[in-house]
Amino acid sequence: MTVPTVVTLGETMALARATEVGSFPHIGALQLGIGGAESNVAIALTRLGIPTRWIGRLGTDSLGDLVVRELVAEGIAVTAERDPDAQTGLMLKERRTAASTKVWYYRAGSAGSRLTVGDIDPGHIRSASLLHITGITPALSQNAREAVHAAVDLARDAGVTVSFDLNYRSALWSPERAATEFAELIPLCDIVFGGDDEFALVTGALTHPLEIAHAVSALGPRQVIVKLGIDGCVALVDGAEYERPAVPVQAIDTVGAGDAFVGAYLADFLSGASVDDRLATAVTAGAFACLVPGDWEGMPRRSELAMLGAREPVQR
Repeated sequence: MTVPTVVTLGETMALARATEVGSFPHIGALQLGIGGAESNVAIALTRLGIPTRWIGRLGTDSLGDLVVRELVAEGIAVTAERDPDAQTGLMLKERRTAASTKVWYYRAGSAGSRLTVGDIDPGHIRSASLLHITGITPALSQNAREAVHAAVDLARDAGVTVSFDLNYRSALWSPERAATEFAELIPLCDIVFGGDDEFALVTGALTHPLEIAHAVSALGPRQVIVKLGIDGCVALVDGAEYERPAVPVQAIDTVGAGDAFVGAYLADFLSGASVDDRLATAVTAGAFACLVPGDWEGMPRRSELAMLGAREPVQR
């Protein structure tokens, strides 16, 4: 049996996060790592046994070296043009209180925003089982938007499944611009993920998650998954409705939980699991991602998925 391969593309940045609760003027140390929605999904997929390639653009700087090192260490195939004229983007993550996180982005003119159609090898897309995109990359620049659309066109022409997570970022574009782009991309995709608030940019005043899923599905996707955070998720797959509660945990850092959810759902989809099993794995992976600081470090391996339901806290 052919092992499924996922290709995703977008911006991965260096991430400096506070190691203690408080505002930046009053904390003593930062820890350096990486983060990015598409590469977070790639890590989630790889840890669950699905080979994945990440395509992006990085600066010829030490932060770009860090991104490559971390992704390769996770077993991801990295295709990254190194740009001598732009720096790798940077995120700063501040834990202002024990229950709240603020992320600051320094990405204007970054190497990642300079992603182009020429950075994409058509062979990588055509030979994949699935292409995953997000709404972040087309918001970065016109050339990055063109790269996303070129990848989607290649995938559709080759019969490759296309997955899309809206991932709306208000700092990157207005709701109106995002809505226009989402309305253009959604009909081109087979699987679409988003929060109910993100889908509202396209569906308008609908409030019930399953009504939202039906409205999005009417645009073309056969699978629509509405992420509801602590309330779990709902899904509409081939016309059938599904609901799944969240796995209750004491969250430390919720950033990256949505990416873990998406990666886990796609991993089970590509492995042939039922929709119920896909959603169960997705909410479990999302819960795992909340248990440690960092965007992706807590994402589970398949052998760990049962741990959150284990009665014995010590494994020997």
